[in-house]
Amino acid sequence: MNATPSHSTQPPSIRWWPAAVILLLAVGNVVRIWLGDDSDAQAQTMRTIGTVLLACLLLVLWVMLASRLPWRRRLAVLAALVVATGSAAVLFEIEGVTGNLVPIVTWRFGGEPVLGELSGSAQTATTPWDSPQFLGPRRDGVFPDAGLSTDWESMPPRELWRREVGDAWSGFAVVGETAVTMEQRQGGEWVVAYVLKSGEPLWSHSIAEVYESVIGGHGPRATPTIAGGTVFTYGSSGVLRALSLADGRLLWHQDVQQTHGARIPEWGYAGSPLVTPDGLVVVVAGGDGQLFVAYDAETGEKAWQGGSDSAMYASPAWMEIGGVPQIVTLGDEFVTSVEPRAGRTLWQAEFETGHPKVAQPMQLKGDLVLASAGYGVGSKLYRVSPPASEGAAWSVEKLWDSPRLKSKFANFVQRDGVIYGLDDGVLVAIDPQTGERHWKKGRYGHGQILLVGDTILVQSEDGELLLVEATPEEHRELARMTALSDKSWNQPALSGRYLLVRNHKEAAVYELPIEG
Repeated sequence: MNATPSHSTQPPSIRWWPAAVILLLAVGNVVRIWLGDDSDAQAQTMRTIGTVLLACLLLVLWVMLASRLPWRRRLAVLAALVVATGSAAVLFEIEGVTGNLVPIVTWRFGGEPVLGELSGSAQTATTPWDSPQFLGPRRDGVFPDAGLSTDWESMPPRELWRREVGDAWSGFAVVGETAVTMEQRQGGEWVVAYVLKSGEPLWSHSIAEVYESVIGGHGPRATPTIAGGTVFTYGSSGVLRALSLADGRLLWHQDVQQTHGARIPEWGYAGSPLVTPDGLVVVVAGGDGQLFVAYDAETGEKAWQGGSDSAMYASPAWMEIGGVPQIVTLGDEFVTSVEPRAGRTLWQAEFETGHPKVAQPMQLKGDLVLASAGYGVGSKLYRVSPPASEGAAWSVEKLWDSPRLKSKFANFVQRDGVIYGLDDGVLVAIDPQTGERHWKKGRYGHGQILLVGDTILVQSEDGELLLVEATPEEHRELARMTALSDKSWNQPALSGRYLLVRNHKEAAVYELPIEG
C-alpha cells in the first residue's frame, strides 16, 4: 500500500516592491521640491512635510493590505505604531516652528522659570549709549560705535550674566543701568526690569493677558519703549501700558483692541510703541480710520486715530520726507503715512501680498521709502513727493519691485548707499538704485541684524552671533560665537559695549571687546 505524500504549506513571500516604490517616489519628490522648486523655503518645508506624511500613510496601508505579512505581524506593527504615537504625544510636544516652519519637538514636562526676589527701584539716569526702543536710539537698527573690536579670537566677548526668562519675542529697551523686556509667566504677561550688568531683577508688573500659538510661539511680541522715565508696553492682545521706570508702578493703561473693536492679527500684536517729539505714544490698532491710535504719553488720554488698513506686525516708524514729519507702517495692504499731530493720512502705497508683514518700512536718502516682506514676496522701493501746491495730494511712485530682499522677521539696515538684510534667511547686500544684489551669502536663518559703525552684527536664528563687514564688495565674515542655545527671533540691543540678547527661554548680556 503506497503512502500519500505530505505537503507543507509555505507562507507567501513578502511583497516588497510597493514599499520600495513609495520610498523612491517620496525621496524623488523631496529632491524636486528643494532643487527644482522656485517657492520660498516655508512653502518647500510644508510640501516636504506633506510628502513625508503621505509616504508614511501609504507605508501603513502597504503593511496592512499589500505586504503579504502574516496577519499577526500586521496587527503587531499597527499596535506598535499606535503605542509609539501615543507615547510621543504624552512625552513630547511641538513647541513651535523655525522661521522656515520646521516643527521643533521638545520634552513636554518642564518647569516655568522663576523670577526670584525683586530688589526694588531702578536707576533712571540716561546715558549717550542708551537703547530706549525697538531697533535702537533712532529706531533704524543703527547703533553708535563705542570702538568695538572685531578680533574675537584674541579678545572674545565676556558673558556677564545669563538667566531663564519667560516666553516672548520682545527685545530689551535700555536706559542707563536698567534693561526692560516683556515675558509670559504664571498665566499673564509680565514687564520685568533687570540690572544691565548683573541680570538682577528689579521690579515686575503683570496683567492677566496670555497669548499662545504652536506656530507663532507664546507670549508678548513687542519691545518696550522708554521715554521720560516711563516704560510703554504693548501686549499681544492690544493692551497699552505706561509704567514708572523707577519702580514698575502702573501709571495708566488702555485696552486699544477692545476700545476700537480692532481685529487682533493672527499672531498677536507685535508693533512696538512709538513716542513722538510732541509727547504722544502711537501704536498700531488696525481697521477703518484707526490703523494708528495715539495717546497722550503723560495722561493716557486719546489724542487721535488715523489711517485705514488691517494691522500686521510691523512697528510704526518715524520719518521726515520733504521736511514733513510723519509716522509710517506696513499694514495688510498698504504702506501708510499719517501726520503725527492729528493722524491725518498723508499718503498710501499699495503692498498687498496675502502674507504676513513684519519688517517696518525704511526711509532711504531723501524721498525714498523701502518696504519688504518674506514668504517669497520681496521688496518695493517708492519715491514719495510732497504736494506740489496747497490742497494737492502727495504722489507715490513705485521705482522697482524686487524678489532679492525678502525680509520675513528681520528689519534691514543701510550704510553708504547699500541695503543689508536677511533675504529669506541669507544675508544680502542690495543696491537701492536698482534693487539688484551686490552679493548674497551666509545662511543665518530668520534671525536679526544691527549695524554698528561699519560692521553688521548678526544674531542667527540658532543663537550664534556673527560680525560681517558692511561692504558691497563681498561677504566678509569677521567673527562668530555661540550666544544662545535655541531658536532666537528676538531683536538684540546694544548699549555701548554691552550686547543684550534673548529668546523665548533665556537672556544674556555680553561685554564686547574694545579696540586699543
